[in-house]
Amino acid sequence: MDTPFVYQDVEEILSRYEKEETPLLCILEDIQEKWGYLPRDVLGYVARRLGIPSSTVYGVATFYAFLEVRPVGKYVIRVCKSTPCHVRGATNVLEALKRELGIREGETTRDGRFTLEVTSCLGVCGVAPAMMVNDVTYGNLTEERIREILALYRE
Repeated sequence: MDTPFVYQDVEEILSRYEKEETPLLCILEDIQEKWGYLPRDVLGYVARRLGIPSSTVYGVATFYAFLEVRPVGKYVIRVCKSTPCHVRGATNVLEALKRELGIREGETTRDGRFTLEVTSCLGVCGVAPAMMVNDVTYGNLTEERIREILALYRE
């Protein structure tokens, strides 16, 4: 990833936030939007350019569940494991997804299409059990509904 072209792209992102007092989270979101994750060497470059410790940048990048520090699939599926989702069948949802995708939590399918993750809360307890595919939330999940949803993303 260490090329002038990449760093030219990072510089363009950094320039958007020159007047911001604490722009780190916005910068990381923009970098992830560009590359799909936060490459380690780019995080180090951002730290140097902002004059902050790389441990601070990496700490922010790993604190937020929506930021990825490793390559992920085109579609990131996040299964809610909060108490309401758990009580209403989140474990069954996760098991159905594992079977359908042929992967475990934290893994990506061989074709690079799906990554499966769990999260502590999606904030949609009224439609538990729930999951997100990228930024789209799905609730009231059953095995049949999961197959239907996955079919939308397989096309």
